[in-house]
Amino acid sequence: MVNLVIMRHGEAEPQYLSDSERQLTAAGQAEVSEMAEWLHHHYSAFDRIFSSPYRRTVQTAAVLVQKGLLSQAVELNTDLVPEGNAQLVVDFLDMLYAENPQAKILLVSHMPLVSFLVEAFTRSGQTPIFDTAGMACIDYHQHRGMLLEYACPGMIHLIKSVS
Repeated sequence: MVNLVIMRHGEAEPQYLSDSERQLTAAGQAEVSEMAEWLHHHYSAFDRIFSSPYRRTVQTAAVLVQKGLLSQAVELNTDLVPEGNAQLVVDFLDMLYAENPQAKILLVSHMPLVSFLVEAFTRSGQTPIFDTAGMACIDYHQHRGMLLEYACPGMIHLIKSVS
């Protein structure tokens, strides 16, 4: 069962001032919307969504809420910034899962941290590269997890064109 989803923000503007202030582009908004619909179709709503405080991740999380994936406010977590420490995030979620083992949690973050998070939660020996708006769907329990699915806008388009 998927109870943890790690998502990279959608396509963002080029860096011109502060990295933390970069916004989603129109294409980024569209790809996040598409992935939110895919997620809503494949998995039920989440109990909690945590986002990096950077503008593009907050915007990504807002689209997820608009699509009905969470009925409460998104929570900001400063450990989810690009240079964040994956182990701190694992420790934080282990504490949350100890309180509620059935919780469904979605994290919205950045490269390279999203790759390091997948490695930290699955101990797979691999750190995948995420496309923008890509997401890793993980079954995580008692300090062990298994990557069950990876989806991104390009894969969704490929599936639609084959159908």
